[in-house]
Amino acid sequence: MINRYIRAIAGTFILISLLLAVYVNINWLWFTGFVGINLLQSSLTRWCLMEKILKKLGVKDDGESCCA
Repeated sequence: MINRYIRAIAGTFILISLLLAVYVNINWLWFTGFVGINLLQSSLTRWCLMEKILKKLGVKDDGESCCA
């Protein structure tokens, strides 16, 4: 369950930042890069800040996280 939330949030952040880069300011692509770097970092280190945030917000962990 938590894995789905993390993927949905990351995908939403990327799409929103791409739209903002097209319609507002090209510098929003830095945010897109930031999300990508965090996804890569969590795959290498198995530590995910968004996972910790979601757990504190009460999202159930079905034992299958994106970072474990």
